Amino acid sequence: MRDKLIREITANISDVKLNGHPTNRTPGNANFSFSFIEGESLLLNLDLKGIAASSGSACSSGALNPSHVLLAMGLSHETAHGSLRITLGINNTEAEIDYFVKVAKDIVYKLRSMSPLYNQSSSNT
Repeated sequence: MRDKLIREITANISDVKLNGHPTNRTPGNANFSFSFIEGESLLLNLDLKGIAASSGSACSSGALNPSHVLLAMGLSHETAHGSLRITLGINNTEAEIDYFVKVAKDIVYKLRSMSPLYNQSSSNT
């Protein structure tokens, strides 16, 4: 399921980066950075759609600072602030992954449409 999640997110949402090794990672865990948006904004919108996720490491849940783990991996503060950690369980289904990808894509593009940095970046390409 984790591999499907990674494939679908990276194939369907632009300007997204998988943080960490693509295969040598904890089962059921994926961490992405979405350029030009704040992780907290993404989390709030996901929550409104019934999806639980986190913007930091498990040991720093609730903190508004960027993940110290992502910073230690060399990510910029801006990139780390746009991160989202998704943890899947044994009972998650492919339909739930598909729902998450659709909802996340819609939210990411909605938030980016309000981002002056994204709009400036888009006009320069």
